[in-house]
Amino acid sequence: MPDSPDKPRSPAPKLPGGGGHGAAVVERQTARTKPPSLFQVVMLNDDYTPMEFVIRALQQFFQHDLETATLIMLKIHHEGRGVCGVYTRDVAATKVELVLAAARRDQHPLQCLMESA
Repeated sequence: MPDSPDKPRSPAPKLPGGGGHGAAVVERQTARTKPPSLFQVVMLNDDYTPMEFVIRALQQFFQHDLETATLIMLKIHHEGRGVCGVYTRDVAATKVELVLAAARRDQHPLQCLMESA
């Protein structure tokens, strides 16, 4: 039942250390969140996986156009490894698993991993 307007209200409870005034001042602290850690997805070269498969994987799983996928594939071929993209941990792990599953399905020994960017 709400208080009636003609009934006197009871005073606000006194807070400890409030100096008897019934109010306290709390400093506002801004919450600072740091951006998520990023991880790069890396493909490793082998002597058996066809270049066409690598290009197709780069286009399908990393949304690279044909020219960019070809350049990354050549980097993997000549330097032994190439970065496919940089993502948050969960996205990078998912992309690694998708690439490895596609490679196993087509019976290729392609290796894909993620490392801190």
